[in-house]
Amino acid sequence: MTHYPGDAARPAPCRVLAINPNTNPTVTQRVREVLQAQAPPGVLIEAVSPPHGPQAVESGQDKACATRHVLELIESRLAEGYAGYILACFDDIAVAEARALTGAPVVSLAEAGIRRADATGGPFTVITTFDGAVATIESLCEGYGVKERCRVVATGIGVTDTAARAPWAEEQLARLCEQARAQGARAIVLGSGAFAGRGAELAARHGLAVMDGFAEALAFVLHPAESPRAQGH
Repeated sequence: MTHYPGDAARPAPCRVLAINPNTNPTVTQRVREVLQAQAPPGVLIEAVSPPHGPQAVESGQDKACATRHVLELIESRLAEGYAGYILACFDDIAVAEARALTGAPVVSLAEAGIRRADATGGPFTVITTFDGAVATIESLCEGYGVKERCRVVATGIGVTDTAARAPWAEEQLARLCEQARAQGARAIVLGSGAFAGRGAELAARHGLAVMDGFAEALAFVLHPAESPRAQGH
């Protein structure tokens, strides 16, 4: 029998599980689209959210509930052999627990985006959605050792309206991007999964680096040794 190169079994794809900790299907679908569009050949993105939990994580109670359901979801799919996990939220929801549970690279949009922005070497601004998220993100920045170089601001608009690109949400986002540039920011980090896929568009419009954490998170789970975190930045 003659064998041709095409007869060889193709290698199994590298699979990454992206988890939206809230149950908003619009956000989950957008997370799926953005990550798969950015994934290199041979990388398969699966994006899911827990079957139960808050539609938006906007309080300590929401976070505790989401953490529980995210960990249940990960535990139920451990045997599927994912190369890494992305927590598609701007918080540390379930990250430490998931690292201990899986032994695989796990990163949130928050850590991936903030560490990459800090690697630009200058001040940067995180723009989030509702006002209550500011203190949480400031605490994350302090934990990452970048608080002195980072300013955190909020549009004052909730996740649902932000994801839907309501006109009032878009106006506030544009205003804060211009304000960050005027204040000398070298980069902007979009501090919510509701901003998924907006980085390139806003960078072109406002003339400075804008990241939403997605490309940065994907790079982290595929090449953890090359990440700013692994390099001690």
